[in-house]
Amino acid sequence: MKNMSTLGSIAWNIFLITLGSFFYAMGAEAILVHHKFIIGGLYGSCLLIYYKTNLLSPGLWFFLINIPLLIFGLIYLSKRFFYYSLYGVAMLTIFTEVLQLNFAIHDQLYAAVAGGAICGIGQGIVLRSLGSGGGLDIIAIILNRKFNFGVGKFFMIFNVILFAFVVTIYEPDLVIASIILTFISAVSLEQILTLFNQRKIVYILSNKHEEITKTITQDLHMGATLIDARGAYSGTKKQMVMTITNNLQVKRLEDRVFNLDPNALFVVENSFNVIGSGLGKRQMY
Repeated sequence: MKNMSTLGSIAWNIFLITLGSFFYAMGAEAILVHHKFIIGGLYGSCLLIYYKTNLLSPGLWFFLINIPLLIFGLIYLSKRFFYYSLYGVAMLTIFTEVLQLNFAIHDQLYAAVAGGAICGIGQGIVLRSLGSGGGLDIIAIILNRKFNFGVGKFFMIFNVILFAFVVTIYEPDLVIASIILTFISAVSLEQILTLFNQRKIVYILSNKHEEITKTITQDLHMGATLIDARGAYSGTKKQMVMTITNNLQVKRLEDRVFNLDPNALFVVENSFNVIGSGLGKRQMY
């Protein structure tokens, strides 16, 4: 059973990396190169090298520059991460070499939005796996693990430097469109990463906390925690119920709570990183 589970995990990660690499390559080949856009990250740097030298291709430049980065990933992270990331780099290179697409989006703004959305979705799908698409992902993860340096902060610094250079050699319209493209890509990536991770933390204050707890655990089959609370004005001791649920269940929970106690206080918070107790697994590279 353990071997079957391992094989299933490997197949799932390979599927995510393959699908994500295909989407990213499709956005790059069908939109980016036709408008000479620069996207953030290492692939954007490879596009810039290609535009200025007309040597090789963006995909081949990406593969060559990734070789030393993958070696660092093997040294500082894990063999599993190395092999998955090597596969991701290879797939992106192959797809960008094979795909000959042109979505024929002539408006520069529309092209920037569409290209950013497609590339961001692709990158987000890859990062749902236990590997990466190579490039800055490897450096960002190493810096985060070794020095607790924020992944988003690293990408922001790199992209600021990249676009500070781009603005000196390209006309303003293309630079602005490329920045819009990169922003849309980052937003799309974030949406993909949080799509299945989003959770709702619910706090319930009610005099009928026992009935509410019973409904949560027995009827809705969810976990619950009782927290000692006290009113700041009255000083009355109360039991606050805390539970974690998802977007689908939170409305059902709300209906059950207010059917039991119309005067209950029902507080909902968003959370995107709940790990443990069957709610989410820690991503180990």
